[in-house]
Amino acid sequence: MGVLLIIAVVLILSSIKVLKEYERGVILTLGRFSGVKGPGLIIVIPGIQQMFRISTRVVVLDVPPQDIITLDNISVKVNAVVYFRVLNPEAAVLNVENYMYATSQFSQTTLRSILGQAELDELLAKREKINKQLQEIIDLHTEPWGIKVSSVEVKNVDLPQEMQRAIARQAEAERERRAKVIHAEGEFQAAEKLSSAASIIAKNPAAIQLRYLQTLTEIATEKNSTTLFPIPVDLISLFLNKTRQN
Repeated sequence: MGVLLIIAVVLILSSIKVLKEYERGVILTLGRFSGVKGPGLIIVIPGIQQMFRISTRVVVLDVPPQDIITLDNISVKVNAVVYFRVLNPEAAVLNVENYMYATSQFSQTTLRSILGQAELDELLAKREKINKQLQEIIDLHTEPWGIKVSSVEVKNVDLPQEMQRAIARQAEAERERRAKVIHAEGEFQAAEKLSSAASIIAKNPAAIQLRYLQTLTEIATEKNSTTLFPIPVDLISLFLNKTRQN
């Protein structure tokens, strides 16, 4: 009687299961699906029923680096992270053997496939578009497994050293081009302003005299020891004419 009592106590204790708030239990009775239970305290009949614990929290799946050849034949290493959660515990147990492993493998193959259809510039500049496309494809194929993929993010794009140097030279050349364009635009605007000023001075010759006095005032403010003696241009031209005649 003592042995039977001990066995009964062990069976009762082993039949009591406690599921956390974020856990669900998929119950199979004699190999057949009989329902999803939890959270809280549930009873599982030993030897007759079998329970699979499924977490409904968001899972962060790290996709290992993949060797990818882009559309413009450049070899890169790319890794990503996938955020998903189980919405249907029944499908996660009955429709796939291991939903974590299956999601990981499908994410890797999808990453290689999608990024292989994009050029390097698109991969670097249009990251959000590629992330959205990856999320839609992975979510579509994992939906029968009861999984909802909320986001896919491409983390790192490792380029070869030669490609990094080529991109650096391209960026440097682009910066130089912009600097030259800005400098040329500044010269053009300065020439326009000088042309407008010359037109105004030509209409009123006294303006050149006022400008000359303004220049003297500015120089006297900066360097008080500097003394300027204005020489008429007509006087210089007389000496030049005499020199040419001699």
